[in-house]
Formats: sequence, structure tokens, C-alpha cells
Amino acid sequence: MGIVNIDDDLHEQLRRASKVSCRSINAQAAYWIKVGMLCETNPTLSFTEIIQRELNSAGVSVPSLAMSEA
Repeated sequence: MGIVNIDDDLHEQLRRASKVSCRSINAQAAYWIKVGMLCETNPTLSFTEIIQRELNSAGVSVPSLAMSEA
């Protein structure tokens, strides 16, 4: 394991995002790194498609929400 040097502004954004996501700052950074890597290596997929694929591969069943017509 190594140390990643990031600028103060990005660290502040990590701190804020980690509170919203209920993750540690390190877990938030790891999440952003993983998602970024998946986006770069799968440029034809949307963020939503990537997350859905990852959840499916982890065995998480995500129900789809159908838009109801009024």
C-alpha cells in the first residue's frame, strides 16, 4: 500500500463526498479511483451501466423503477 499525494482542494472534495456517502475519506478515494478506472476502460458504457454491472457481478439484485404515467 502506498500514499497518494493529492492537492488540498481535491482532499476537501473527498472529505465532503465521504460524509454524504457515509464512507471514510480513504474509502471515498478508492471508490472514485475504481469508478474512474472502470469508466476509462469501458468508454462506451454510462456511469449507471457501469455501476449496475458491478452490482450485478457482486450478486446485488437491483429492481428497476418504472416510470408511472399520470
